Amino acid sequence: MAFIEIVDENEANGLLADIYDAARNRAGRVYNILKIQSQNPDALQAMLGLYVATMRGESPLTRAQREMLAVVVSRANNCHY
Repeated sequence: MAFIEIVDENEANGLLADIYDAARNRAGRVYNILKIQSQNPDALQAMLGLYVATMRGESPLTRAQREMLAVVVSRANNCHY
């Protein structure tokens, strides 16, 4: 079984603390998909930027269509996120 050490919310500081705070403000909690990347806050911030650009940036697809595609891909990958 794989194990990846995470930085807990109460141990986060600097950029990671800011990312965790923004996640709590946005979603009410910090999901594990963010915590699993907590060892490298710069990479986590870049991933979040890609996510925002993909899901909320200019696109010929509606937000609903993008969400639908994300659900289909997650289901095909057996991912519950």
